[in-house]
Amino acid sequence: MRVFLAFSCLVFVFQIGLADTNSKDKPIIKITSSAFKTGEAIPKKYTCDDSDVSPPLEIRSVPSGTRSLVLIMEDPDAPRGIFVHWILFNLPGTNQTLAEKVPSLAKLDNGPIHGQNGFTQSPSNPLLGYNGPCPPEGTHRYFFRVYALNTVLNLQPGATKNQILVAMKDHLIGEGFLMGRYTRAEKEKK
Repeated sequence: MRVFLAFSCLVFVFQIGLADTNSKDKPIIKITSSAFKTGEAIPKKYTCDDSDVSPPLEIRSVPSGTRSLVLIMEDPDAPRGIFVHWILFNLPGTNQTLAEKVPSLAKLDNGPIHGQNGFTQSPSNPLLGYNGPCPPEGTHRYFFRVYALNTVLNLQPGATKNQILVAMKDHLIGEGFLMGRYTRAEKEKK
């Protein structure tokens, strides 16, 4: 347990350092959705209480020199710390439109690769693709973070968030986020 906590703290400090470095001098990427605006409720359709499909996303103002994009969706309000709901990396380094219901394939036709999400039970069988909001209680925030990189990551499908953060550390040239909220109705909690 102590090793897990120490590792979690290290990852958190690394993330804070990553955010601090970028927010000062890196271009801001715009990420929006036609399904909800930043700070608003994520529609039920995109959660575990309904279809649980990924929402449509628009990624704009990608900085020049971008070779690939990384998308990480996470819940910082989860009871055991930051919980990863979706990782998609090596998206083409241009403005992107992700349609609703991105397939949960290991590698998509146009090159993007899915990383492992937090619902994975066994590292030998990583769960890939989008798994939407499903808070056990209260209102949670869900951040869709996009990172612009000056490289393409040399990682396999099922890469963990930590592996991706380490691989992208010296290659970040821009970032942005979209935040939505979700609260489950009492009758929908299992």
